[in-house]
Amino acid sequence: VMSSSSSSASEVEIFQYIDAHQSDFIKDLKEWVAVESDSVQPHLRKEVMRMMALAADRLAALGATVNLVNLGSHQLPDGQVLPLPSVILGELGKDPQNPTLCFYGHVDVQPAKKEDGWNTDPYTLTEIDGVHLFIRNLYGRGATDNKGPVLAWINAVETFRALKLAMPVNFKFVIEGMEEAGSLGLEKLLEEENQSFFFDIDYIVISDNLWLSNKKPALTYGSRGNACFFVEVECGSKDLHSGTFGGIIHEPLLDLIALLDSLVDSTGHIQIPGIYDSVAALTEEERKLYESIEFDLEEHRINCGVKKFLYGTKEEILLHLWRYPSLSIHGIEGAFHEPGIKTVIPAKVIGKFSIRQVPNMDLSVVKQQVVEHLEGVFSKRKSPNKLKVSMPLGAKPWLADVNDLLYKAARKAIKTVFGEDPDFIRDGSTVPVARMFQTITQKSVMMLPIGAADDGEHSQNEKISRYNYIEGTKLFASFFLELSKLH
Repeated sequence: VMSSSSSSASEVEIFQYIDAHQSDFIKDLKEWVAVESDSVQPHLRKEVMRMMALAADRLAALGATVNLVNLGSHQLPDGQVLPLPSVILGELGKDPQNPTLCFYGHVDVQPAKKEDGWNTDPYTLTEIDGVHLFIRNLYGRGATDNKGPVLAWINAVETFRALKLAMPVNFKFVIEGMEEAGSLGLEKLLEEENQSFFFDIDYIVISDNLWLSNKKPALTYGSRGNACFFVEVECGSKDLHSGTFGGIIHEPLLDLIALLDSLVDSTGHIQIPGIYDSVAALTEEERKLYESIEFDLEEHRINCGVKKFLYGTKEEILLHLWRYPSLSIHGIEGAFHEPGIKTVIPAKVIGKFSIRQVPNMDLSVVKQQVVEHLEGVFSKRKSPNKLKVSMPLGAKPWLADVNDLLYKAARKAIKTVFGEDPDFIRDGSTVPVARMFQTITQKSVMMLPIGAADDGEHSQNEKISRYNYIEGTKLFASFFLELSKLH
């Protein structure tokens, strides 16, 4: 374990090296962004494979032992069978004195086309000056989600090697190419490797999310789960004409709209009995975390283009995004939705909605509450139509302890690199992989984002700023040192 004076001396040297090699790090990112590793579209699967090979080569160049684990294939809804990209399990350093730190990232991306509204070619990393002086943005699909952070981590490890400094921790890498398509095969792999590859791991870090603010660093300690529902109402085998049948039958779409309308009131409150019963109570310590958080309500409102929010204070907004459940209606399948008029009564319609889960909620209980509620509303309508409620997908929430050693080390590293304490945040969306790692390995998991709130992951003109990419690399390097000191 290093003394703090020698660690700060090597820290200065490390930061200087990273600053001096910015253009190399950006060149690497440019090369990675150029690969259309879109895991969602079947015709680009071979590009995902090529990306996995590039990432494996990069780790091998670090001196890591790299194992590309074959996951077999999967079948698409249309019957087509596609190979799954291999998952990289990499390993670097085996010093028994050092803690072993495992990093998870993915190198597949969301679909992107220039004509979707990109200002630049999504697969050509393009550097453009930002609105604020000093901020230069690197635009390209995957720049922030997740190729930039994966490379920043690799660059940080590379820096120790280049400077011939002793590695403060042993590294393991888990890099996949199917995250945007639901991480197919990953859970099974973690279970199979739990007694071998993951056996000697002490900590797991995921860097696949964003800060809450454009400027202030953050540490993420929780995310909501999600329960997705289909509610199907069917009257017969064929669509009917409203001139011939309108006014004499129970229309499925009317039933469905009444069902969907019964779920949430106009204040955003979920009207399913019992849904809030098991939500964890808010503690004083936790409420305090919300007070110091940098979150500009007005900026957030303008970003999403709405007139007003359901709540007027920063605390209320964040509580309802992070630690209370929410219900959203996503669409109706089977209803006529093209432009123009078509006077049809659909025979069968399917409403789709989801409930974001928070700690202590139980998916099977939630499913039962939803089914009972919808059946109750439906029976009052005395409709002869067939009702079917299903939950095709359920993901549990994830929560970590902010007083954990991992968070202490990351907090110190953030203070060193950015000169301020981070915001402790949760994520309103679902990060299945954090929960998956924590459940299977029983090791502590931390989410350490380096992207800013306005990076636009999954959106047009996705970017990471040069500042976040380079300072994020320093953050990872500093974090390795802090972790080894605390451990």
